[in-house]
Amino acid sequence: MGTPDFIREIRASAGHQLLFLPGVTALVFDDEGRVLLGRRADTGKWSVIGGIPDPGEQPAACAVREVYEETGVHCVPERVVLVQTLDPTMYPNGDHCQFMDITIRCRAVGGEARVNDEESLEVGWFSVDALPALHEFGLFRIKQALLDEPTWFDPTV
Repeated sequence: MGTPDFIREIRASAGHQLLFLPGVTALVFDDEGRVLLGRRADTGKWSVIGGIPDPGEQPAACAVREVYEETGVHCVPERVVLVQTLDPTMYPNGDHCQFMDITIRCRAVGGEARVNDEESLEVGWFSVDALPALHEFGLFRIKQALLDEPTWFDPTV
């Protein structure tokens, strides 16, 4: 799906100015402890699964929806792994965004991992000790999801 319709509507009046937006990352693990990843159509790189909640949508519901939309896998949310405001990003079209990411650990409960929309080139399950090249964003979230610790947040206040 790419950019949600409600963001396009905001951009029509806001132009390229900085928008502070919610984002949800879903780290889905199967019964073998493997993590579900997708190779993004826009960058060609492997990444964790995520997206922007629809207005009024709860973060956990967004995680479940995004995982199914992108990969065909059904999952249930287990816990919040971390909450973090990311650095601002400028997209090639000039749009500025800054995301508040909520990362949720999920457990796969059904479905077959497959490319399920236009956002992914490939999807697959990976052992955490044999991951493809990932950006630090994904690596840090996977590491945190594997720990049995309280929700991570940036300790600098």
